[in-house]
Amino acid sequence: MKIWVDDDACPRVIKEIIFRASERLNLPVLLVANKSLSKHDSKLVESIVVDDGFDVADDYIAEHSTSEDLVVTADIPLAARIVASGGVALDPRGELYTEDNVGERLSIRDMMMELRAEGFAFGGPGQFSLTDRQRFASSLDRMLTHMLRGKWPE
Repeated sequence: MKIWVDDDACPRVIKEIIFRASERLNLPVLLVANKSLSKHDSKLVESIVVDDGFDVADDYIAEHSTSEDLVVTADIPLAARIVASGGVALDPRGELYTEDNVGERLSIRDMMMELRAEGFAFGGPGQFSLTDRQRFASSLDRMLTHMLRGKWPE
């Protein structure tokens, strides 16, 4: 089992939580981006630098992760690909992507992109909060526990 991180938009505080979990559970972490973004000093953490280009890092994660791995990403199309292939994806704000919610999240994302393009909406997600960090840490711990035990919550 590995933890894959879409490093382009993952907040540093979330990566720190992942690094601590990695050390505690002796799990490898793979940070994927088109440039080296994260500094780390663990032998369990590897930075993978992919070529520049649209979705190159996402393609790499989707092609190399397995259903036994956990993917941390805010990128909803990548999460949809992971879930569709039987994998597990977690949002940096602590929400687990599922077959039930990823389609809806893709639709909302697409609608918001259209509204922003036409000038009816501005900005993106709200500022990252302490509550978001706590929710992510709790969700990460719960998911890793279930995945390592091979049992899913009912």
